[in-house]
Amino acid sequence: MTFTLLFSPALFIFFLVIVLASIGKSLGIRRLYVSVLIKVFEFGQGRIDHYEKNKSSAEEYDSESSNGPTENGNRLIERDIAISATEGISLPSNRPEYSLSLKKEFHISDNMYFAKCGMEAICEDEVTQRFTAEELRSWNLLTRTDRGYHFISMRLTILWCLGCIVRYCVLLPFRFVLCCIGLSFLISSTAFIGYLPDSSYKKGLNEYVTLVSHRILARACSAIVTYHNRENMAKGGICVANHTSPIDVIILSCDNCYAMVGQSHGGLLGVLQRAMSRATAHIWFERSEMKDRILVTQRLKEHVENKDKLPILIFPEGTCINNTSVMMFKKGGFEVGSTIYPVAVKYDSRFGDPFWNSSEMGMVWHIFEIMTSWALVAEVWYLPPMRKIEDEDAVQFANRVKKEIAKKGGLVELEWDGQLKRMRAKECWKSKSQADYSNLLKID
Repeated sequence: MTFTLLFSPALFIFFLVIVLASIGKSLGIRRLYVSVLIKVFEFGQGRIDHYEKNKSSAEEYDSESSNGPTENGNRLIERDIAISATEGISLPSNRPEYSLSLKKEFHISDNMYFAKCGMEAICEDEVTQRFTAEELRSWNLLTRTDRGYHFISMRLTILWCLGCIVRYCVLLPFRFVLCCIGLSFLISSTAFIGYLPDSSYKKGLNEYVTLVSHRILARACSAIVTYHNRENMAKGGICVANHTSPIDVIILSCDNCYAMVGQSHGGLLGVLQRAMSRATAHIWFERSEMKDRILVTQRLKEHVENKDKLPILIFPEGTCINNTSVMMFKKGGFEVGSTIYPVAVKYDSRFGDPFWNSSEMGMVWHIFEIMTSWALVAEVWYLPPMRKIEDEDAVQFANRVKKEIAKKGGLVELEWDGQLKRMRAKECWKSKSQADYSNLLKID
């Protein structure tokens, strides 16, 4: 009897979620849930601020309340010298004695200034901090982002414990079941569609099934997505977006149906890639093989030239960045010469960390962290389509698109290659800065 009383409401909720996902509607419960969370965070931050104000030492306050290096918060270090992959060393205007246009006699003391700048760059560079979790201005009551704040008052401790119970004992089981339903529906339905002959009916059915599957998966993350300027949504050609997590695919595919291009994966991602490929054309490649890059470019051209195929979704950074920046776009997708539909995606990290550091955690653990967070709140901006202008090469076109995405999403635009997460800096990047430094020390 007790089991029936518990099982029936749960079954009704799952059925309701699936029905709403199939028609693309929402009751607004998730948005109400997020608004309640914001009030809880404000209360928690108020308790923390009260605790900090009661500290006897101003130095202790500065130390405890510091949020670390971030573009949105206080920087630990204000560096004198900026180093660029293409431009080399950029010197401050208040140090005219080291101007590249003004040579002077070398003094041994010159080494000390540049040694200081080198240590500043090592302590806080522009690249490695993009591959760590985004720092928050205030604590969001998540265990993995705490600073011991849940021990400062009894009320905050109780609130933190209740949050753990809700996230792990209520939300996680519900989200896990919903995720299994979404994945099972996606895999089984694409397997069935794969046996159908090519026709407009097959294409329409695939688009509907894909939208429903991703909407169910989005609800498994308690995703709340706001889409802006939907009149600019891609109907064909190539759609490019900044990349924070594989969840980006779910976020974007709740509103439009895409063909995918990306690296071949094993494990859970590999299963999904093979399932999706049964129903429509996708392009998967091995990043390590140079011949694949040529083949991928050719397949991209063939795909975009076929007006019957879906718009193809590309993440030109080639790796995940931590929701603060946009790094170098690879030129491959911009060599095709097709219309580019830029999309900017920005997550609200107060409700959970969306960044996937693939060098340190697997896909399953990343999904677990997402599903044990409060919610996944994101904003998506569809930018006007962009085309290559006269005398513009693929690299310049990619940089122009990247700049527009960074501007719209409120992200920091960086020229560095995101693959620095996995490899050492190229010698050509080092040689430019070394040559600039050598020129500074020459006697005119």
